[in-house]
Amino acid sequence: MGKQDLAIARTVTLKPIQEIAGAVGLTAAEIEPFGHYKAKVAWDAIERRRAQPDGGLVLVTAMTPTPAGEGKSTTTVGLADGLQRLGKRAVVALREPSLGPVFGMKGGATGGGRAQLAPMEDINLHFTGDMHAVGSAHNLLAAMLDNHLAQDNALRLDTRRILWKRVLDMNDRALRNIVLGLGGPAHGVPREGGFEITVASEVMAILCLSADLQDFKRRVERIVVGEDADGALVTAGQLKAAGAMAVLMKDAIKPNLVQTLEGTPALVHGGPFGNIAHGCNSVIATRLALKLGEVVVTEAGFASDLGAEKFFDIKCPTAGFVPAAAVVVATVRALKMHGGVALADLGRADVEAVRRGLDNLAKHVENVRLFGVAPVVALNHFVTDTDAEVAAVIEACRAWGVPADISRGWEQGGAGTAALAQTVLDVMKGAALDAFHPLYPDDLLLTQKIETIATKMYGADGVRLMPAAAQKLARWQSLGYGRLPVCMAKTQNSLSDDAKKPGRPRGFTITIRDAKLSAGAGFVVAYAGDILTMPGLPKVPGAESMDVDATGNIVGLF
Repeated sequence: MGKQDLAIARTVTLKPIQEIAGAVGLTAAEIEPFGHYKAKVAWDAIERRRAQPDGGLVLVTAMTPTPAGEGKSTTTVGLADGLQRLGKRAVVALREPSLGPVFGMKGGATGGGRAQLAPMEDINLHFTGDMHAVGSAHNLLAAMLDNHLAQDNALRLDTRRILWKRVLDMNDRALRNIVLGLGGPAHGVPREGGFEITVASEVMAILCLSADLQDFKRRVERIVVGEDADGALVTAGQLKAAGAMAVLMKDAIKPNLVQTLEGTPALVHGGPFGNIAHGCNSVIATRLALKLGEVVVTEAGFASDLGAEKFFDIKCPTAGFVPAAAVVVATVRALKMHGGVALADLGRADVEAVRRGLDNLAKHVENVRLFGVAPVVALNHFVTDTDAEVAAVIEACRAWGVPADISRGWEQGGAGTAALAQTVLDVMKGAALDAFHPLYPDDLLLTQKIETIATKMYGADGVRLMPAAAQKLARWQSLGYGRLPVCMAKTQNSLSDDAKKPGRPRGFTITIRDAKLSAGAGFVVAYAGDILTMPGLPKVPGAESMDVDATGNIVGLF
């Protein structure tokens, strides 16, 4: 979010959170305010509405991201505001930002311009403390594990096969691999360890896939923390950690209610990364949103090959959700980059580069259709876009048989997305909900699921399994975990596993270097390429430009 976005946000007088809650039928007794403009939603509010019919569910995904930006969150917020302007009771359901990207390179995750969530500073920073709770619960399990090792190790854990790392909600490459327990017997058992970013934690994934607190606790008990001396899996349940972890999560598991700049209700809850986790907000928040709204607009991390695939293959089957439409966000700028134009040259009109880049967008439209879901293309408009460039995109979409509209949410808010909103409503009316299906059946082998994702979603020729990954996948298959879905950890910058291959790569193989069992979350993670679960800060991190002025206003947050 740029300085202009922050300035726009500060010109808007927000509505009290009680008023936002009342607009979707939540009473004062059903919300727990955090100040004037944000609140937790109480459990009984969810339970009371279980018998109510669900609204329609719209997923917002995108083409392959570029440094030019695609504006997926901006489009999501703008679309919901546009639906409100058309008289529909719309609710936004989004993820919570991680501090790592906020202080790194990506920036915040509250949209931009006149299509923002508010209060943006709170949401992008500590918000209601959910990230802290997830990190605390995760690290409590790590502390109990190391304490067990130091206190005679009754479970006979093999210190060379400990799988549970610690987490931190910050990009810090120096913590990826560490040695802990140094200083003699009083300070624990020396062993190798490391940190992952909090949003990659299995606890975060469990939060976002649980039906309620009791389901959360049951899932936590199944977390595999390591292996014993005989190679048997050791779980958090055996360490008796699940109850205490649930105590730390008893408030964090409640959805957070905020608003857009136009007063559209938004449930912002959970925040797994889309490239190293499953990239979707919580099932709990989405389920509540479906009870409160006529139309729910949600998003999944990065492009269709990552977030949307996991939304359709992991989240929807887990929760029983059936999407009515999927919006694929594109920009002229991103299309030109996929067409071979350098970032510095994007301001120059180049219709042919746009046409070359359309190959990437076409693949993402194809990906949505693989699940039986009707796509809509939203062309997120920038002031540098020429009429000829825009026309090239709209003409291509028409040739593919895909409805497409220009989205001007950043500039005009809901007024700039009303046409897109009407197109989405028209598509929803004609949606064949019974046509929706995951990409693969549960009974496929884990290796076959990986190959299916790689060939169908990425367009790969096949998969190459490194020995470490092949051995683990075969073992988990033999232990009865073969029916779990696969969560691919892959670069977001390419359809392939090579971040330097833009457009629509062809003639490539996906290399799976490692794999991880997330038994509590209920999926198997496959690591493609050199993906890291603890990012590092860039050469010039966003944190360098942030400050608090003499009046207490945050500056430089984007």
